[in-house]
Amino acid sequence: MSGRQRIAIVVGTRPEAVKLAPVVRELQRTRWAEPAVLTTGQHGTVVRNTLACFGLRPEIEIEPGPPPTSTGGATGTGGTTGAGPVSELTAGLLSGLGRRLRAPDVHAVIVQGDTSSALAGAMAAFFAKIPVVHVEAGLRSGDARSPFPEEAHRRMIAELSDLHLAPTRAARRNLRAQGVAADRIVVTGNTVIDAVVAASRNPCHRAVPELREIEQDSAPLVVVTAHRRENWGEPIRRVGRAVAVLSRQYPDVTFVVAAHMNPSVRTAIEESLRDRPNVRLPGPIPYDAFARLLSRSVLAITDSGGIQEEAAAFGLPILVTRDNTERTEGIDSGLARLVGTDETEIVAAAEKEFAREGVLDVRKPDLPFPRPNPYGDGRAARRCAAACGWLLGLAPRPSDLTDQETR
Repeated sequence: MSGRQRIAIVVGTRPEAVKLAPVVRELQRTRWAEPAVLTTGQHGTVVRNTLACFGLRPEIEIEPGPPPTSTGGATGTGGTTGAGPVSELTAGLLSGLGRRLRAPDVHAVIVQGDTSSALAGAMAAFFAKIPVVHVEAGLRSGDARSPFPEEAHRRMIAELSDLHLAPTRAARRNLRAQGVAADRIVVTGNTVIDAVVAASRNPCHRAVPELREIEQDSAPLVVVTAHRRENWGEPIRRVGRAVAVLSRQYPDVTFVVAAHMNPSVRTAIEESLRDRPNVRLPGPIPYDAFARLLSRSVLAITDSGGIQEEAAAFGLPILVTRDNTERTEGIDSGLARLVGTDETEIVAAAEKEFAREGVLDVRKPDLPFPRPNPYGDGRAARRCAAACGWLLGLAPRPSDLTDQETR
């Protein structure tokens, strides 16, 4: 590996593992990079299992210290809605990462998104005077406290980053509005498109037994998830009750509720659904099996930012159970619709989707991009790797993703 530049890729949560795995694979293909996956322990073994879906494993594993009293959250930032547990988690992560990220042994650090691990990784690299590369830079909701604490994390990471890999032109505009120099931004597309299409083609050897039955069933599928911190408690219960109503109205539709790792969050959505014969409650689902479910579904009901992007890879309509979203491209394209957590609104929006011609009586075509995808063309990781080489003076600057390439 002599002469190669060592690139540390910080991975703390399952979404980070998904979105950074294609970047690691592309860096492995270069002649100049020595990528090293560094896991923070924020999402525990689920990160290792998700990396394994892409044939990867961590080179360095950090223990962030004792976990807060309640774990989980919108992107696994951990803790409750109070500031204490989140700040304690971030402090522990920063300390652990600071011991591992040292110049000149590390030439660049890649972080992704908006988690506590991403913020701590950017801070540790900044303190060590190592260039910071931010994948999925520039997402903004416009409200510093919603989603909490992710929106604030994004803004802080932008101040520390040397290279901003924006998934869309809208994200680039957000960065420019924050004062980021244009020559420090590359529009790459979203790496989750690369990841979800690749994972959906994996053999279904990781699927849990209950999902094997669904694989052989031609019934229309609806995927449901709920986990965001701002929806904890009664809002998530309302989502569960709405799905219960829909399951009664559409007995020939199978509703698959992909559970969050946090048991309290899982209980809140499942309590109205346990006795419904056409509702499946398989618990947490391995990523490749989940990607296959999305590829076969007719609708997603979710508060997840990542699933808003992943569903778009298959032209899947999404009902977003939030009051706002930083993934505005899906809203603008018509693929996604904000419905909040009101039961009546969720049911009415789903009924409208089910009423569209062919939705419930024709299986989805097995194509990765049956509709225009506002999040990219499936080659984002290649652009990200090339941009890292450009930052280090080892490769030409890649061209930005164009509007035509998102079609």
